[in-house]
Amino acid sequence: MAWQLLPPVFQGMLFPILDFVDGFLNRITMYKLVLYYLILLLLAAAVMGFLGIFSINPVYLTVSTLFLLGVCYVTNVVFATVFRVQANVESVHITALILALIVTPAANFAGFGFLFWAGVLAIASKYIVAWRGKHLFNPAALSVVITSFALGQSASWWVGTMPMLPFVLSGILIVRKIRRFDLVFYFLLVSISTIGASIIVKGGDLSGGLGSALLYSPILFFAFVMLTEPMTTPPTKKLQSIYGALVGFLFAPQVHLGNFYTTPEIALIAGNVFSYIVSPKDRLVLKLKEKLKRAEDIWDFVLKKDKKFHFLPGQYLEWTLGHENVDSRGNRRYFTIASSPTEQDILLGVKFYSPPSSFKKSLLELSGGSEIVASQLAGDFTMPKDKDAKLVFMAGGIGITPFRSMVKYMLDTGDVRDAVVFFSNREAGDIVYRDVFDEAGRKFDLKTIYTLTGSGVPDNWWGRRGYIDSKMIIEEVPDWRQRIFYISGSHKMVSTFEKTLLSMGVLKKNIKTDYFPGFA
Repeated sequence: MAWQLLPPVFQGMLFPILDFVDGFLNRITMYKLVLYYLILLLLAAAVMGFLGIFSINPVYLTVSTLFLLGVCYVTNVVFATVFRVQANVESVHITALILALIVTPAANFAGFGFLFWAGVLAIASKYIVAWRGKHLFNPAALSVVITSFALGQSASWWVGTMPMLPFVLSGILIVRKIRRFDLVFYFLLVSISTIGASIIVKGGDLSGGLGSALLYSPILFFAFVMLTEPMTTPPTKKLQSIYGALVGFLFAPQVHLGNFYTTPEIALIAGNVFSYIVSPKDRLVLKLKEKLKRAEDIWDFVLKKDKKFHFLPGQYLEWTLGHENVDSRGNRRYFTIASSPTEQDILLGVKFYSPPSSFKKSLLELSGGSEIVASQLAGDFTMPKDKDAKLVFMAGGIGITPFRSMVKYMLDTGDVRDAVVFFSNREAGDIVYRDVFDEAGRKFDLKTIYTLTGSGVPDNWWGRRGYIDSKMIIEEVPDWRQRIFYISGSHKMVSTFEKTLLSMGVLKKNIKTDYFPGFA
């Protein structure tokens, strides 16, 4: 990361700020964050238009936005009823607001006609141009591509203007929340390089041209919001990087085939095709077999699959649970799969906080036979292909779930790795899945270090005491310099462990952290 190149004094100043930001991001769902960001942009545009700072009519903008919200909402209700699926209001609002930011506000009947069809087509595409309940194309992008060819009316991308730039830049929070820095980096690198190369070939002003591309185009809004949409991006960092580079090349306005020039929406649709080809297509409808209380606030949900499902130990799914009175955190969550691919059922381990979100409250109230939908298999937090690589698994609390999957897979397949497990909990009663790790210890000498950090450690406690630090790591793993470290848990814990390892001299490439936003 870039901050690692800074002097230690600046790193010391930056860490508290990042911790504060990440603490905020960890308390809000990705969908809510995007929704609030889009609302901020529209409010900023309306205020600047009212003050005469920005050449946009605030009345037209307000009316057009409300019109799009209404059209998208009604269209979604109709299609959700026809297709008999749970309507996702958050997603509908996001699509409507994106359209409001890329389509010029309506000033006449023709303008409202354009907005109407853009809204209808965007929502309809989620249901019609879909595979197993997963839409294939970014809805807003697809709708303006269709209207461009069918109606001769295109998106203006008015959000990509200099007055909007300070507000657009806050979209970097979305990228940090969903860990898509590689995707955005390669998109920007390739798009800017393509634009720059074209300027040089034509003998133009390189600095002026690149400045315009960054300051007077929708490139950053496109990167933060459109490009990173989870449903239409590939599942791994490597594929996301290729995806970003492909879209970045096509995004450059100089790219054309004869008289056909690409546009931002066409570039994104082309990238979506690539993403569909390389991404898992599974959408599971799982039925609850049983739920088991593993600790005071940790429950296991044993779920029966409706079909064969292939995944790698350590990967995660997006879980959707339709329920009434959905709170601000929405009806979707990402959770790592706790079971091994060798097991017949899917195991979901969940920690419950007080007060619980409406999602978790409804999850805990599920009874036998209740259904929950899972899709968007993704994640790079998997064991290395090199079976001789030495590993260290570091987990805090329910962050142990990916390691439970990995170790159980080793037990069932004989694909044994040289691994050491650090498992930190506050109380002894918080320890879960000990049966799996202890069995692995007996069968192939897996070393598991249990440590408690709470004040009330029992006198008969047989494990370590205190937080995992460099001293504990060096004592328990003498060959730590030769190992790859995997860290999973709350964001604060992961960040702390990562800093500890870096201070010890562990190379960044040998530290893997789990994208685990399922604590909310």
